Amino acid sequence: MPCIFIAMTYELFLALAAFVFGTVFTPGPNNLMLMASGANFGFRRSVPHLTGVAVGFPLMILPVGLGVMQLFDAFPALTWIMTALSVAYMLWLAWKVANAAPPRDGEAQGTPLSFLQACAFQWVNPKAWAMALGAITLYATSRDVTAILWVSGTYLLVGSFSASTWTLLGQQLRRLLTRPAQLRAFNWTMAALLLASLAAILLQR
Repeated sequence: MPCIFIAMTYELFLALAAFVFGTVFTPGPNNLMLMASGANFGFRRSVPHLTGVAVGFPLMILPVGLGVMQLFDAFPALTWIMTALSVAYMLWLAWKVANAAPPRDGEAQGTPLSFLQACAFQWVNPKAWAMALGAITLYATSRDVTAILWVSGTYLLVGSFSASTWTLLGQQLRRLLTRPAQLRAFNWTMAALLLASLAAILLQR
Protein backbone atom coordinates (compact mmCIF):
# COMPACT_ATOMS: atom_id res chain seq x y z
CA MET A 1 0.00 0.00 0.00
CA PRO A 2 1.47 3.40 -0.95
CA CYS A 3 2.65 5.34 2.07
CA ILE A 4 0.48 8.31 1.13
CA PHE A 5 -2.59 6.51 2.51
CA ILE A 6 -0.85 6.54 5.88
CA ALA A 7 0.35 10.13 5.54
CA MET A 8 -2.93 11.53 4.16
CA THR A 9 -4.71 11.62 7.48
CA TYR A 10 -8.12 13.13 7.96
CA GLU A 11 -6.55 16.28 9.40
CA LEU A 12 -4.10 16.58 6.50
CA PHE A 13 -6.88 16.15 3.97
CA LEU A 14 -8.93 18.87 5.66
CA ALA A 15 -5.90 21.15 5.47
CA LEU A 16 -5.49 20.32 1.77
CA ALA A 17 -9.19 20.93 1.10
CA ALA A 18 -9.03 24.30 2.89
CA PHE A 19 -5.96 25.28 0.87
CA VAL A 20 -7.65 24.27 -2.38
CA PHE A 21 -10.87 26.08 -1.45
CA GLY A 22 -8.97 29.25 -0.68
CA THR A 23 -6.98 29.21 -3.91
CA VAL A 24 -9.76 28.36 -6.36
CA PHE A 25 -12.50 30.61 -4.98
CA THR A 26 -10.44 33.79 -4.69
CA PRO A 27 -10.56 36.18 -7.68
CA GLY A 28 -8.03 35.39 -10.39
CA PRO A 29 -7.80 35.14 -14.18
CA ASN A 30 -9.90 31.96 -14.40
CA ASN A 31 -12.69 33.21 -12.15
CA LEU A 32 -12.83 36.67 -13.72
CA MET A 33 -13.13 35.16 -17.20
CA LEU A 34 -15.78 32.67 -16.05
CA MET A 35 -17.85 35.46 -14.52
CA ALA A 36 -17.51 37.51 -17.71
CA SER A 37 -18.47 34.46 -19.79
CA GLY A 38 -21.54 33.82 -17.65
CA ALA A 39 -22.61 37.45 -18.00
CA ASN A 40 -22.13 37.54 -21.78
CA PHE A 41 -23.04 34.03 -22.90
CA GLY A 42 -25.01 32.46 -20.05
CA PHE A 43 -24.26 29.32 -18.09
CA ARG A 44 -25.10 26.74 -20.75
CA ARG A 45 -22.85 28.22 -23.45
CA SER A 46 -20.06 28.63 -20.88
CA VAL A 47 -20.06 24.93 -19.86
CA PRO A 48 -17.10 24.04 -22.14
CA HIS A 49 -15.12 26.94 -20.68
CA LEU A 50 -15.85 26.10 -17.04
CA THR A 51 -15.24 22.39 -17.69
CA GLY A 52 -11.89 23.23 -19.26
CA VAL A 53 -10.91 25.18 -16.14
CA ALA A 54 -12.20 22.52 -13.73
CA VAL A 55 -10.47 19.67 -15.56
CA GLY A 56 -7.50 21.44 -17.13
CA PHE A 57 -5.90 22.61 -13.90
CA PRO A 58 -5.99 19.21 -12.14
CA LEU A 59 -4.48 17.67 -15.29
CA MET A 60 -1.75 20.32 -15.20
CA ILE A 61 -0.88 19.37 -11.61
CA LEU A 62 0.12 15.84 -12.64
CA PRO A 63 3.17 16.67 -14.82
CA VAL A 64 4.09 19.61 -12.56
CA GLY A 65 4.16 17.30 -9.56
CA LEU A 66 6.08 14.63 -11.44
CA GLY A 67 8.96 16.96 -12.20
CA VAL A 68 8.26 19.20 -15.18
CA MET A 69 9.63 22.11 -13.14
CA GLN A 70 13.05 20.48 -13.39
CA LEU A 71 13.06 21.54 -17.04
CA PHE A 72 12.84 25.18 -15.98
CA ASP A 73 15.73 24.65 -13.57
CA ALA A 74 17.80 23.05 -16.33
CA PHE A 75 16.83 25.60 -18.98
CA PRO A 76 16.23 29.03 -17.36
CA ALA A 77 15.31 30.54 -20.73
CA LEU A 78 12.07 28.54 -20.59
CA THR A 79 10.92 30.74 -17.71
CA TRP A 80 11.18 33.86 -19.86
CA ILE A 81 9.47 32.11 -22.77
CA MET A 82 6.56 31.03 -20.55
CA THR A 83 6.29 34.53 -19.10
CA ALA A 84 6.15 36.06 -22.57
CA LEU A 85 3.49 33.56 -23.66
CA SER A 86 1.51 34.26 -20.50
CA VAL A 87 1.52 38.01 -21.07
CA ALA A 88 0.63 37.68 -24.75
CA TYR A 89 -2.22 35.24 -24.12
CA MET A 90 -3.59 37.27 -21.20
CA LEU A 91 -3.59 40.42 -23.34
CA TRP A 92 -5.54 38.57 -26.03
CA LEU A 93 -8.02 37.26 -23.46
CA ALA A 94 -8.47 40.73 -21.97
CA TRP A 95 -9.21 42.08 -25.45
CA LYS A 96 -11.65 39.21 -26.04
CA VAL A 97 -13.47 39.93 -22.78
CA ALA A 98 -13.54 43.70 -23.34
CA ASN A 99 -15.13 43.31 -26.78
CA ALA A 100 -17.66 40.58 -26.02
CA ALA A 101 -20.62 42.93 -25.48
CA PRO A 102 -23.00 43.63 -28.38
CA PRO A 103 -22.88 47.07 -29.99
CA ARG A 104 -26.67 47.24 -29.65
CA ASP A 105 -29.48 45.07 -28.35
CA GLY A 106 -28.91 41.46 -29.24
CA GLU A 107 -26.62 38.55 -28.57
CA ALA A 108 -23.11 39.05 -27.31
CA GLN A 109 -20.45 39.02 -29.98
CA GLY A 110 -17.81 36.34 -30.21
CA THR A 111 -17.85 32.97 -28.54
CA PRO A 112 -16.90 31.71 -25.09
CA LEU A 113 -13.64 29.83 -24.66
CA SER A 114 -13.75 26.21 -25.75
CA PHE A 115 -12.81 23.29 -23.52
CA LEU A 116 -9.37 22.96 -25.11
CA GLN A 117 -8.69 26.70 -24.98
CA ALA A 118 -9.54 26.80 -21.27
CA CYS A 119 -7.33 23.75 -20.64
CA ALA A 120 -4.44 25.30 -22.55
CA PHE A 121 -4.84 28.58 -20.67
CA GLN A 122 -3.84 26.87 -17.41
CA TRP A 123 -0.30 26.45 -18.73
CA VAL A 124 0.15 30.19 -19.30
CA ASN A 125 -1.80 31.33 -16.24
CA PRO A 126 0.70 32.59 -13.63
CA LYS A 127 -1.77 32.03 -10.78
CA ALA A 128 -2.26 28.41 -11.87
CA TRP A 129 1.50 27.83 -11.68
CA ALA A 130 1.65 29.39 -8.22
CA MET A 131 -1.28 27.27 -7.04
CA ALA A 132 0.16 24.05 -8.46
CA LEU A 133 3.62 24.60 -6.99
CA GLY A 134 2.20 25.61 -3.62
CA ALA A 135 -0.08 22.59 -3.38
CA ILE A 136 2.61 20.13 -4.46
CA THR A 137 5.18 21.63 -2.10
CA LEU A 138 2.86 21.52 0.90
CA TYR A 139 0.79 18.39 0.37
CA ALA A 140 2.77 16.11 -1.97
CA THR A 141 6.29 16.57 -0.64
CA SER A 142 7.19 12.96 -1.43
CA ARG A 143 6.29 13.52 -5.12
CA ASP A 144 4.63 10.11 -4.91
CA VAL A 145 2.13 9.57 -7.73
CA THR A 146 -0.66 8.79 -5.28
CA ALA A 147 0.04 11.94 -3.27
CA ILE A 148 -0.10 14.01 -6.45
CA LEU A 149 -3.39 12.32 -7.38
CA TRP A 150 -4.83 13.33 -3.99
CA VAL A 151 -3.96 16.96 -4.73
CA SER A 152 -5.22 16.76 -8.32
CA GLY A 153 -8.45 15.03 -7.31
CA THR A 154 -9.19 17.57 -4.61
CA TYR A 155 -8.71 20.40 -7.10
CA LEU A 156 -11.02 18.62 -9.54
CA LEU A 157 -13.78 18.32 -6.95
CA VAL A 158 -13.54 21.79 -5.40
CA GLY A 159 -12.58 23.47 -8.68
CA SER A 160 -15.69 22.16 -10.44
CA PHE A 161 -17.85 23.76 -7.75
CA SER A 162 -15.89 27.01 -7.91
CA ALA A 163 -16.01 27.27 -11.70
CA SER A 164 -19.76 26.67 -11.72
CA THR A 165 -20.29 29.22 -8.95
CA TRP A 166 -18.37 32.01 -10.70
CA THR A 167 -20.14 31.31 -14.00
CA LEU A 168 -23.55 31.37 -12.30
CA LEU A 169 -22.58 34.60 -10.57
CA GLY A 170 -21.88 36.15 -13.95
CA GLN A 171 -25.17 34.89 -15.32
CA GLN A 172 -27.03 36.46 -12.39
CA LEU A 173 -25.19 39.75 -12.86
CA ARG A 174 -26.42 39.77 -16.46
CA ARG A 175 -29.91 40.46 -15.14
CA LEU A 176 -28.66 43.78 -13.79
CA LEU A 177 -26.84 44.66 -17.02
CA THR A 178 -29.95 45.35 -19.03
CA ARG A 179 -28.42 47.76 -21.55
CA PRO A 180 -25.53 47.12 -23.94
CA ALA A 181 -23.63 50.10 -22.51
CA GLN A 182 -23.79 48.56 -19.03
CA LEU A 183 -22.55 45.22 -20.32
CA ARG A 184 -19.70 46.91 -22.18
CA ALA A 185 -18.70 48.78 -19.01
CA PHE A 186 -18.78 45.50 -17.09
CA ASN A 187 -16.62 43.78 -19.71
CA TRP A 188 -14.05 46.56 -19.76
CA THR A 189 -13.90 46.40 -15.97
CA MET A 190 -13.37 42.62 -16.10
CA ALA A 191 -10.64 43.08 -18.72
CA ALA A 192 -8.90 45.68 -16.55
CA LEU A 193 -9.11 43.39 -13.49
CA LEU A 194 -7.73 40.54 -15.57
CA LEU A 195 -4.70 42.60 -16.50
CA ALA A 196 -4.35 43.83 -12.91
CA SER A 197 -4.29 40.25 -11.66
CA LEU A 198 -1.57 39.42 -14.18
CA ALA A 199 0.51 42.41 -13.10
CA ALA A 200 0.09 41.58 -9.41
CA ILE A 201 1.27 38.00 -9.93
CA LEU A 202 4.23 38.96 -12.11
CA LEU A 203 5.38 41.62 -9.65
CA GLN A 204 5.58 38.98 -6.91
CA ARG A 205 8.22 37.06 -8.85
